Order: sequence, then structure tokens, then C-alpha cells
Amino acid sequence: MSHKSSKGIRKVNISSSLESEDISLETTIPTDDVSSSEEREGTVKITKQLIERKELLHNLQLLKIELSQKNLMIDNLKVEYLTKIEELEEKLNDAIHQKQLLSLRLDTQLALQQEDARKHQALMKQEMETILLRQKQLEETNHQLRERAGDIRRSLRDLELTDDCYEKLKSLPEDQLSIPEYVSIRFYEVVHSLRKELSDLQMKKESLTEELTACKSQLKCLSESYEDERRNRSELEVRCQRLTLELADTKQMIQQGDYRQENYDKVKCERDVFEHELSELRRKYEILEVSHKAQAKERNDLSKELATIQQSLNLLQKDKDYLNRQNMELSVRCAHEEDRLERLQIQLEDAKKAREEMYEKYVASRDHYKTEYEKKLHEELEQIRLKTNQEIEQLRSTSREMYERENR
Repeated sequence: MSHKSSKGIRKVNISSSLESEDISLETTIPTDDVSSSEEREGTVKITKQLIERKELLHNLQLLKIELSQKNLMIDNLKVEYLTKIEELEEKLNDAIHQKQLLSLRLDTQLALQQEDARKHQALMKQEMETILLRQKQLEETNHQLRERAGDIRRSLRDLELTDDCYEKLKSLPEDQLSIPEYVSIRFYEVVHSLRKELSDLQMKKESLTEELTACKSQLKCLSESYEDERRNRSELEVRCQRLTLELADTKQMIQQGDYRQENYDKVKCERDVFEHELSELRRKYEILEVSHKAQAKERNDLSKELATIQQSLNLLQKDKDYLNRQNMELSVRCAHEEDRLERLQIQLEDAKKAREEMYEKYVASRDHYKTEYEKKLHEELEQIRLKTNQEIEQLRSTSREMYERENR
């Protein structure tokens, strides 16, 4: 719009200058017939001065046109740089906003991980308490659990299955499957699905990168063609303005009587040629403007498609990172469970050793108390025997005395 308005103002200035020059010519050139040679010489001098003045005005108008063109180019450059600065500021604000979002997300994830760790520690404490309470039950089933834990540990070392093994195990019912076979089936299903998704995402990423490079190359070609057409358009506009100025000059020269009589046919042919060239230039200018609008529209559509493709690529990258993170979490959790199983096995061994030590202490204390009890029992029996002997002796003595008394 600004370009068109500047063109209209330029045309109005040119037409007004031409009209003023026409008026000045009409006022300066005498209309009456001059008979004397002096008057003719005066008119010749006046026409030379007018021609020089006209040339100077023409040069001045050309300089004004070039100055206006340079001003327009400077304004366009200013507008382009301002738009670039605004776009960079918007990108900077978007980057700062994304940084803040990522920091907030990181803080929330850290808080959640800390809460999970605290909950995990509390659960571990509760589990340790329950393990201590169930120690007696574990002592009874210690041998069986030890054998089963050894089998499970040996079987859980190689969880990866081949496709044939998976099909064979999948065909069996779950009741007939052992724990390592069931775990390996579940592990195969999870890992196989994740690998498929990862391969699909990699294929999508490659295809999107290829489309992105193609769109970039197409955009670069279109921008180059747009620059060439804009340069040709500016050259055609300058040429059109020059032709319009030359046409105005020829019209003014046609108004002069002598020039009209001498070079009427020549000027008419030149005018027809210039008008034909002007019409062709206008037609080319309209065609170039229409093509310029179409290319601008196509460039905007391509930029929008490029933005959507970039956004989808970012989403796919985020999904890939999330799946990798989840896979790492599962592997870490599996290793953690293995470590926990080993720790429980060590605790079970310690509990068994403590039980054996307690049993030995109990047997030793039982033997000690048994010997002491037998010793005390023997002593008490000796005392009772002595007392009974004494009482028997007393009874014998008394019975003897009684017998003797009876005899007396």
C-alpha cells in the first residue's frame, strides 16, 4: 500500500510540474506573428533559455525521483530490520518462557522424586518391621525359600527370549508356567512393543527430516526467484517512469509550432512506439505483481507447513525421550529389585545364623540348668534319705524302748 501511494504521489507531482511548465511555456512564447529579425532573434534566445531551463528541470525531476526511490528503499530496509528485530524478540521471549517452564517442570519432578524416595524409605522400614515379625515363619520355610530363591535368581539372569521360545511359552497356560518364564514373557512383550515404537519413531523422524530439507530447498529457490522478480520489477518501474517523463517532454515539444511542422511524423511514430512499450510494460508489471502475490502466498503456506512439521518433529522427539526414559526406569527398577532380593537373601542367612547361635546357647543353658537341677535333686534326696534313716532309727529306738517297757 505504501509503495502504491508513493507511486501515485510521484505521478501527481510529475503531472503538476508538467502543467506548470505548459503554463509557463504558454505565457512566455508569443502568439503574434513577428516580422522583424530582431524579434526573431529574441524569440530564439528565449527558446534556448527555455530549453536549458527545461533540461535543468528534467534533471532535477530525475534526481528527485532517484532520491524518492532511495528513500523508499531505506524505508523498506527499516521496516525489514524492525520486523526481524521483533521476530528475534519474540523468539527470545519464547525461549525464556520455555526455560521457565522447563525449570518449573524440573522442580516439580525433583519434588515428586523426593516424595517417592521418602515413601519408598517408609515402605522399606515397614517391610523391615514385617520381616522381623515374620522371622519365625521364615525360619520354618527357610530351606524351601532358599532353593526357590536360588532358582529364581539363576533364571532371572537371562530374561531375553527368541520369537520361537516366546510363541511356545505363550501357547502354554499361565498355571503351567514358572515364575521366570512368566517374567520373561512379560519382559519380552514390553520390550518388543517399545522397540517397535522406537523403530517407527525413527522412521517418522527420518521422513520428516527429508521433508524438512526439501521444504527448505524449495523455500530457498522461491526466495531467490522472488528477489530476482522484485529486482526486475524495480528496474521496470524506473524505466516506466523515465518513459513517462520522455513522453511528457515530447508532448511539450509537440505543442511548439515549428517543431510540429518539421517533425510531426517522426514524433508521432515515436509516441506510438512509446505508448505501445508503456502498455506492454504495464501489462508485464501487472503480470509480475500477480505472480509476486501468488509466490508470497505460497511462501506463507510453506512457512506454515514448515512450522507444523517442526512442531510434529519436536513432539516425536519428546515421545522418543519419554520412551527412552521409561525404558531406563524399568531397567533401573529391575536392577533395584535384584539388589533387594540379594539383600533379603543375605538377611535370611544372617537370621539363620542367629537362630543357630541362639539354639546353641539354649542347648548350653539347658544342659547347665539340667546339671544344676540334678545336683540339687541329688542333694535333696541325700538329705531326705538321711532324715528318713534318722527317723527310722528313732522309731526303732522308741519301738525297742516300748517293747522293753512292755516286757518289764
